[in-house]
Parts: sequence; C-alpha cells; structure tokens
Amino acid sequence: MSRTGLDVFDTTLDKTNLWLKFIGERLGPDRQRAYNALRAVLHALRDRLTVDQACHLGAQLPMLIRGIYFEAYRPTGKPERLRTQEEFLEQVAEKLQNIRPIDPRDAAQAVFAAVGAFIDPAEAEQVRQALPDKIRALWPEAQAAGGQMAAD
Repeated sequence: MSRTGLDVFDTTLDKTNLWLKFIGERLGPDRQRAYNALRAVLHALRDRLTVDQACHLGAQLPMLIRGIYFEAYRPTGKPERLRTQEEFLEQVAEKLQNIRPIDPRDAAQAVFAAVGAFIDPAEAEQVRQALPDKIRALWPEAQAAGGQMAAD
C-alpha cells in the first residue's frame, strides 16, 4: 500500500532515505545532520559546476533530492571560481551554520561518497573531473570510479 498515495512520491522518499542513511553512516545517526550535510555540500558543488554540468547532475538525483539541490539556485555567474579545498569547505561551512557542528570536510566526503555510490558511474566521474584537483581530492578514492546503487 502506498504511503503517500502516489508511487512516484513513495519511490523518491525511499531513495532519499537511502541517501540519508548512507551519509548518516559516515557522519553519525542524526538524520537532520545528514540532511544538512547533503544540502550544504550539494549547493556548494552545484555552484562550482557550470550550468550545464549542474543540470546534468541534477537529472541524476532522485526527485526529492533534486528539489533540495536546485533550491534557491541562481545560475547567473556560475560556476563560482572556487579553486582550493579551503574555499570549497568555507562554502560548505557557511551553509552549515546555526546547526549542531559538522566538520565541513567530513560532510563533503560523505556526500561525495553518496553521489559516487548512487548516481550513474559515468556521470559521477564527469562531476568529479569537473572539479579542480584540490577539491577533487575530497572525493573518496573508493568512489572515484562510481558505483551506482540506486537510480531514479
């Protein structure tokens, strides 16, 4: 029986819960922290990609996560020219303010691992390759080749 009355919503909720569980396994069991990390890192990543790259990545995300990803997106002036890990992590940290502390590096690595695990491996590799080397270094090595676990 459908929980929401629409299979498409049930499916996206299930997939989103898988992402949050995956991230929570790396950051701790607090689902709110996992959500905050997911949102902060996806926004920083999205803003570092070209508009085309951001849209291609968005198309790979489950519907609910896609909505979070594109929330408040303003493509003018993108990509932001963040070149160093420190600049990228500052963007993540800025979006993690006013919540229970999360190390921005841990958040980035957990979300990058989720992206690598859950989206098409070729798309994950394109996203990884679009990043400057210093930011790409945050991408967990085990996930670098991609490893699709669930698609929408």
